Amino acid sequence: MSISLSKNQTVSLAKEAPSLTILHIGLGWDPVKKGGFLSKLTGGGNDSIDLDASVIIADANKGIIDEVWFRQLTSKDGSIKHSGDNLTGDGDGDDEYIRVDLTRLSKEAAHIIVTVNSFRGQTFNEVDNAFCRLVDEKTRKEICKYELREKGSNTGFVMAAISRDGNGWSVKALGAPTSGRTVKDLAAPALSLI
Repeated sequence: MSISLSKNQTVSLAKEAPSLTILHIGLGWDPVKKGGFLSKLTGGGNDSIDLDASVIIADANKGIIDEVWFRQLTSKDGSIKHSGDNLTGDGDGDDEYIRVDLTRLSKEAAHIIVTVNSFRGQTFNEVDNAFCRLVDEKTRKEICKYELREKGSNTGFVMAAISRDGNGWSVKALGAPTSGRTVKDLAAPALSLI
């Protein structure tokens, strides 16, 4: 059974998924449904939201090793791959996902920081049902899920940090608001949280 994470809660991936080798990081969201009589008559009421899921790979000293995002879909070492850019947020399930082969990840990598931001500058007041979930890709078992319930005029969130610990990996739900149009804008605030 999947663990529903609360903000600032940490879960041991080694304990919950002891044979984990390939991690699926799924992010999803929906546009806020805009209602009203005229909207319903014209068939409108649902604008697209272009959010971008990204990861920052950092070493134990909080130095950036790599970033994977819509402009760099594969990490330099090939261990992390991005699904590609979803421009609307339409549909059910993961709108974007990032696949991490933990067996191929650089030994220097101590943190994988998951971020989401609005390239077009749309705010999280316009977003509903945003979530980040971790899945053991081999077993297809959802390990944990963090549902973002916050709204705001910010254009980004640092969703979670996946970090090496003595027993393997753990994840901490962060849900920290920030602003920026790309992962490069979110890097400094994200690193300050680990």
